[in-house]
Amino acid sequence: MRPAAITKVEILDGYRLRLTFDDGVVGDVDLQSRIVGRGGVFDALEDPAFFRRVAVHPELGTIVWPNDVDFCPDVLRHWATGEPLPQDSSTGRGACVHDHP
Repeated sequence: MRPAAITKVEILDGYRLRLTFDDGVVGDVDLQSRIVGRGGVFDALEDPAFFRRVAVHPELGTIVWPNDVDFCPDVLRHWATGEPLPQDSSTGRGACVHDHP
């Protein structure tokens, strides 16, 4: 299974987003439980106006916010579709590491 890449994000209500992946799959994610009350870098995302500043990072293929918070696109696809997470063939574990340019 190849890594997921997000090409479009649409803001729905609350902390919900509609994500379009590069293979045409579309799914919705609700990030409320993954943001609210987590603290740290997620504090800014609790503000609805700031949360709506989400954008697609073209090189990373995922969603990001102005404070450099992002989520792994493979995990987002899993949350949006229920598909299993891809496994790193060398470790047998999920792989989702990327560096910000």
